[in-house]
Formats: sequence, C-alpha cells, structure tokens
Amino acid sequence: MAVQRDTSGQIESPVNRQFAQDLKEGFEQELKHIPSKYFYDDQGSKLFQAIMGMPEYYLTDAEFEILETQSMAIHKQLAWQEPFRIVELGAGDGKKTIQMLRAFEQAGLDFIFSPLDISEEAIRLLEASVREQLPSIKMESHVGDYFDYLGDSGTHKLPTLILFLGSNIGNYNESSATDLLKLIASNMNEKDALLVGFDLKKNPNTIKLAYDDPHGITRAFNLNLLERANRELGADFALDQFDFYCHYSPESGEVKSYLVSLKKQTVDFKHLNWQVDFEANELIWTEMSKKYSVEQIDKLGAGAGLQTESQFLDCKHFFSDCLFRKQPTH
Repeated sequence: MAVQRDTSGQIESPVNRQFAQDLKEGFEQELKHIPSKYFYDDQGSKLFQAIMGMPEYYLTDAEFEILETQSMAIHKQLAWQEPFRIVELGAGDGKKTIQMLRAFEQAGLDFIFSPLDISEEAIRLLEASVREQLPSIKMESHVGDYFDYLGDSGTHKLPTLILFLGSNIGNYNESSATDLLKLIASNMNEKDALLVGFDLKKNPNTIKLAYDDPHGITRAFNLNLLERANRELGADFALDQFDFYCHYSPESGEVKSYLVSLKKQTVDFKHLNWQVDFEANELIWTEMSKKYSVEQIDKLGAGAGLQTESQFLDCKHFFSDCLFRKQPTH
C-alpha cells in the first residue's frame, strides 16, 4: 500500500494543505509524481536562480539576448499608441524582463509593470531590483498562483502584454499547454497580446547538459522538493537515500526528471499521520520540459485560439519568444 491515510492530521496553511493533497494524489499514482509547481518555494527559487546562471543553461542567455535586442521590435508589432500594462506570469527574478522594461522606458512609453509569482521572496527581490535599476517604473506586484490571478483579471481596460517567459510552457504536456493557453486567451481582450518563451529543438547533448548539470545544482533543486515536504508537512525523507536522474528524447522533444529511491523505505509524514512506501529504485517523476519546433509552436497556439504574430529568435536559433493574439471572431 503506497499511502496510508488518516484524516486526523492537521496542516494549518492553505498552501500546505494543497501541497499535502497534491502529494497524496501524486504518490497514489502507479508512477509516483510531485507537481513541478512545488519546486518554487523560497529555497527552490534561489536554486533556480543558480541554475539560470550556469553556463550549460543556455535558455537564460538566449532569451536575454532576444529581450535585450528585440524589445522595440516586439512593441512595434503590438502597434499600441496608448498606455498599456505588462503582466508577467511567474516573474522570478525578472532579469530578462528588465531588458524589455529598460527599452520601453528609454523610448518614453507609458506602461505599468505587474509581475506575478508564487514566491513572495521572488517578488520582493524583483521589486528591489527594478527599483534600483529603473526607479521610475510604475509597478503593481502580485503574489499568488497565476491561474487564480487570470480568473480575476479579465476586466482590465488598458491593452495588456502578458509575458509567460523562460520556457515555462514546456513544463506542460501538449494537452495541458493548450488548456493553459486557452485560459490565458479567455482573459485577453481584443487588443491584448501574449509573449510566450519556447525552448527550440536542437542538439540533444546541448539540451541534456542544461538539465543534468555537472555542478549538481539541478540535483539539489529536485531534492529540495523532498526537503520542502520535510519542512512543511513534517515528513522524514532522508535526502541521502534518494538520487536524481533525467533523460531527453529528441523524438518527443521531452526532458523528464525523476528522483530515485535508493532502497526500500517508508517515509512518515508525522504532521499528517500517513506514510508512503518506496521500493528500491522506485521513481518519483518531478518535471517534464518539452522542446518545440517553430512549426509546432504555431500549431499549439492555433489549437488554443491564438494566432502567431511573430516569432523572435536569438542568434543561434536556440529559443523563440512567440507573440500571439487572439484569433478574430467572425
């Protein structure tokens, strides 16, 4: 029996209650699973910043180049003359986005920047960074889940550029990615636009190194999921009894990451009064990151009711920031 339930366990925080529920559901699957959204607590966000700074993690530099050199081309494509909003979903540290904000500010454009992230610390650090580098920028920050935010944000009046950068879309399978884009599209007005970062298919060895780095940072990032369960749910995962593994399939374009139980063991969640059994070499699936061709990006958008305005690529054609609009209704 994988999970033994006891409803007497109490977790006070709503976030922790949801974490506990999602872990129970994930650990009851034939292939145990932890949703990748739980990577990004404060510690996980710090580790991800370290990942983005690795030379092997080409995605950051590629998208940084696009936003540093092509932001005004993106604005020209938008063709907005009036004030507008920039809403960034899963803003993180905003290092790349600041390149766009700087270009827009230097051009004298009138806009409000509204970053959204699930990590309060990430938002705090982003606000400090923007205020230091671009003190005149108008900001309206939000902490929370962008699914909740999108459901409440459809009544805005200013034209809005929604940013979903960093290849976050790659964490969803095609069906879920389509559903997410449909949700975003349903909260877009006619003039709004969506800029989505896609990691493009390339040499498989380049991709593999980005997700299985020699520094051990990605390993620590994955193990932090277990550490988070220890901190927040009273679990007793022994981190030295789990390892990290990932692989990339060039045919499907999918990187899949796992934690591996190194022995037969039982993990106790003392705050919840339930236990989880693991067999030796049993896997916990933690993340999927899908890579796309330019043609697949257009097709994905079309399936969600979005049309491609333009794809902005870095010089190596490693990455695409795709600008979508809602398909016109007839």
